[in-house]
Amino acid sequence: MFILISIIYLAFISLGLPDSLFGSAWPAMHKALNVPLSYMGIVSTVVILCTMLSSLFSERMIKRFGTGAVTSASVLLSAIGLFGYSTANSLPILCVWAIPYGLGAGSIDTALNSYVALNLKSRHMSWLHCFWGVGTIIGPYIMGSCLSGSGGWQGGYRIVSLIQAAIAAVMFLSIPLWNKFSKSGTTKQKEKAFVGIGNTLKMKGVPFVLLTFFGYSALEATTGVWASSYLCEYKGMAEATSAKYAALFFLGITFGRFVCGFISDKLGDKKLIRIGFAGIIAGIVLILIPVEANVITLLGLVVTGIGCAPIYPSLIHSAPVYFGVNGSQAVIGLEMACACAGAAIMPPAFGIIANMTGLMAYPFYILILAFVMIVMFEMLNKSLTNHAENSMKY
Repeated sequence: MFILISIIYLAFISLGLPDSLFGSAWPAMHKALNVPLSYMGIVSTVVILCTMLSSLFSERMIKRFGTGAVTSASVLLSAIGLFGYSTANSLPILCVWAIPYGLGAGSIDTALNSYVALNLKSRHMSWLHCFWGVGTIIGPYIMGSCLSGSGGWQGGYRIVSLIQAAIAAVMFLSIPLWNKFSKSGTTKQKEKAFVGIGNTLKMKGVPFVLLTFFGYSALEATTGVWASSYLCEYKGMAEATSAKYAALFFLGITFGRFVCGFISDKLGDKKLIRIGFAGIIAGIVLILIPVEANVITLLGLVVTGIGCAPIYPSLIHSAPVYFGVNGSQAVIGLEMACACAGAAIMPPAFGIIANMTGLMAYPFYILILAFVMIVMFEMLNKSLTNHAENSMKY
């Protein structure tokens, strides 16, 4: 089991490795491809749509072929897409290679999270998502080294694609281990237990958990994307300084998930999620305090990140408890799709609001997202409690 857990941790690093690569490379890429800086959104949209699509249909693939095979193939698909990025000489070609990358990323995320939720303890979910953060740190470092050397952005993508291919090879060799240690039955048994998107949406509490995921991902993405602009344009920091300090939010998430791994089994997912909610509200309140001392705002970003840390992993890990072993894989696939939707829709929506009101609206906007997330989570628990009580009456 130790070998398999090590491979799963490696897979989470591979999941985070390319996630922050595109943002690091695009300032150089758009010049080489002779397109405006704003065209980054076109490629990102293709990736997000493909990620959502593969997340929605991941349950069928996992129950047909098994987690090990789906994850291995998805990492390989991601590697192919990334290698294609390194050969692209125009925006349309780049968008074509974004398709296999996006499809692979969505399946990896859903398959790994489903397997961990079903087979490992809560602490592993927290630490694994912490390792995803490690991957997001390594990716830009590789790209930065290539951009400052002779490899260029093409070399950065080529190196990461080769790393992904090597990880895929390790995972293909490990396929027998996934089935051996799975608690959810053989491949044929799992295939018979297929739930489907329509039936999943009819399950008690599913709409509330999906809106909770939408709200969380919207909050995390908006906070991270707009933090630097808020610090620079509203709080008066220099551009370089604000860019550096904006990373405090992500450092808070990574550190928080590392700490949560030590306490999650003792506290339980539900309590940890509610502690996270309290941390987010406390962090946003610090950002809202109208003082000239920027250290209070920076502390608010860190606290908000720490508050965010347990929510995503704990929500995923609690899926089998809320929706049963058979229903959890289908629910997690929809959760991943809603997470993509929240991250894709709400940060640009704030951009429209900021054009009208200015960046002073930033903390109020994420505060509203936090309240939506909290209300939906409490409605989830209330609906399942009422359902259980009504079932006991009959």
